[in-house]
Amino acid sequence: MDTLQLGDIEIAVTRKDVKHVHLSVHPPEGRVTLVAPSHTRLDVLRAYAITRLSWIRKQQTAFHAQVREAPRRHVTRESHYLWGQRYLLDVQYVDAKPGVRQDHKRITLMVRPGSGDAKRADVMHEWHKAQLHAVLPDLIRAWEPRIGVKVRAYYLQRMKTRWGSCNHARGHIRLNTELVKKPRHLLEYVLVHEMAHLIAPTHDERFISLLDEHFPRWREARAELNRLPLADV
Repeated sequence: MDTLQLGDIEIAVTRKDVKHVHLSVHPPEGRVTLVAPSHTRLDVLRAYAITRLSWIRKQQTAFHAQVREAPRRHVTRESHYLWGQRYLLDVQYVDAKPGVRQDHKRITLMVRPGSGDAKRADVMHEWHKAQLHAVLPDLIRAWEPRIGVKVRAYYLQRMKTRWGSCNHARGHIRLNTELVKKPRHLLEYVLVHEMAHLIAPTHDERFISLLDEHFPRWREARAELNRLPLADV
C-alpha cells in the first residue's frame, strides 16, 4: 500500500483490479483512502487527488464539526444513550456485585462504595458490550446467507476513528462499542458494511454494488450516523 501526502492530508492508496478511481473520506476522523486500477502510476493519482482537495477538505471539515459528547463522568442525573434513546443515570453505591439495570426512563448503575469514575466507566462499558452481544449473533446469522459470507468471529472494543473494521482473510469483524448508543438500524448498517468487506476488502465497485443490493438505504444510514454525536474515547 502506498501513501500520498498532500500538505496535512495523508491518503492511503490501494491498487486493485478495478476500472475507476475511488476516493473516500471516512468518518469519524476524516481518514482518506484511494482505490485505483492496478497499474496506475502514483504521480497520476497524486494529480487526481490534487483536483479533489477542496472536496476532501469539505468532507473532513464536516466530520470535525460534528457534535461531540462531553466526556461522561458517570454521576447521577447525567444523560446517557441506549439504542438512540436518552436516559438519566442513577448511581447507587451498594455493598454488592456491580451491575446495571434499565427501565423506561432511567439507567441505574450500581457500584461498591468508594468506586471512582474509572470503575464506574468500566462497569458501564461491560454492560454496553453485553447489550451488543445480546443482539449481534442473531443479526449476523440473519445476514450471513443473504450476503453469502461466514463471520468466524466478531469483537467489540472502543474505537476512536472507526465504527468498524474487518479482517477478510480470517473472517473476523470488529465493531465500535459506541454503536450501542445509536439507533439499532445503524448498528445493522455498520455490521452489513463490514460483512460486505469480507467479500470486497476495499470500497470498490463490487463493494458498492453489494451494499446497493443488500442494504439499499446505506447512504441514508451513513449520513445519519455521521450526524449523530461522537464520544471522545
